[in-house]
Amino acid sequence: MKIGIVGGALQGMEAAFLSKKAGFETMVIDRKGTAPALSLSDSHEILDVTKDTEKARKVLHDCDVVIPACEEIDALTVLDKMMKGSDIPFLFDLHAYRFSCSKKRTNDVMEKIGVPMPQPWPECGFPIIVKPSSQSGSVGVSAVNDEQEMKAALKIVKDLGDIPIMQEFVSGKSVSIEVVGKGVAARSFVTTEVILDYNYDCKMVECRPNILPKEDDDLFKDIGQNIAKAIELKGLMDVEAIYTKKGLRVLEVDARIPSQTPAAIWAATDINILEELAFSFMDKSTGRKNRNECSAYEHYVVENGRLCTSGEKVFGKVNGPRFEERLFGADEAITDYAPGKDVWRATVMTKGKTPAEVLEKRKKFIRNVMDECELDEYVDRSPRMV
Repeated sequence: MKIGIVGGALQGMEAAFLSKKAGFETMVIDRKGTAPALSLSDSHEILDVTKDTEKARKVLHDCDVVIPACEEIDALTVLDKMMKGSDIPFLFDLHAYRFSCSKKRTNDVMEKIGVPMPQPWPECGFPIIVKPSSQSGSVGVSAVNDEQEMKAALKIVKDLGDIPIMQEFVSGKSVSIEVVGKGVAARSFVTTEVILDYNYDCKMVECRPNILPKEDDDLFKDIGQNIAKAIELKGLMDVEAIYTKKGLRVLEVDARIPSQTPAAIWAATDINILEELAFSFMDKSTGRKNRNECSAYEHYVVENGRLCTSGEKVFGKVNGPRFEERLFGADEAITDYAPGKDVWRATVMTKGKTPAEVLEKRKKFIRNVMDECELDEYVDRSPRMV
């Protein structure tokens, strides 16, 4: 099966990796010739789908399925129109995506259906999180302790041309779950834990059994399905939450292919979210069973004689990456490493039957990089507030 992936940045790399593991042939389209997913694909085209629509149509209609791996609304709108009426499955729900782009609108719906969320400001008091309503990931997000910091945070949101969402800072385990919806029905998949870097960007995803107690894990699955049904999702979304001492508090929903978490899920369970999504559009079953093992998915950068953990935005600067197995002892990697390079980046996946086995592989990877690259320091920074 040939899949057309539109977008060659972080989500495009994720889609290319998952496609490879599903045995799909990949065609990646991006308007930038430097997009990192281009070097991971079987074939690619450098074009702007909003300007070269006829060429894009011809390329995509030669595919068996098409998925956008970008968040530019103009491109998504063009693609949605282009694929309408086609027999080729378009693995995306523009209506749900537009809806999830507004954290205010999704918060209103979640409140209506009884989803547990952080308290709004000013009822909650400090500390709080200030974030823009329409941005994704950690863009424009600030942790705020007082009025002065709040003014600075609000300016960041204003400069983005957005409106602020202000909620209590909830402390605990950051978790995520993917959901595939078919309008009136939905299926939740596997809970993962997201670990943040000092800039509140994801530096690691862990997938393992019992991230949440069974009762809370079942609730998280139900929450995902209920949100999907409420917005009549016909595609893929992920739900992000914090597991606090008082239980789950849902932060946001994004109705597009996420980066990072699906690869971690594949490494631990053999469940391929992209494959599941594609097969659901074709009314087929993959037949895959959850292996219920463990994995860690991490970003690293080597520079200035140091090995540093990094968020995905720093890793996104990777140059001409390739897939690599057994890099410095890791099971899987996406990397631009070459012997003798002073600056290089890698996303690495380690897997095992137990968390202890995964941890030992992670330590071995770090030791091997430090020794073989003759580095002076290992740096792993965390957020100021967690």
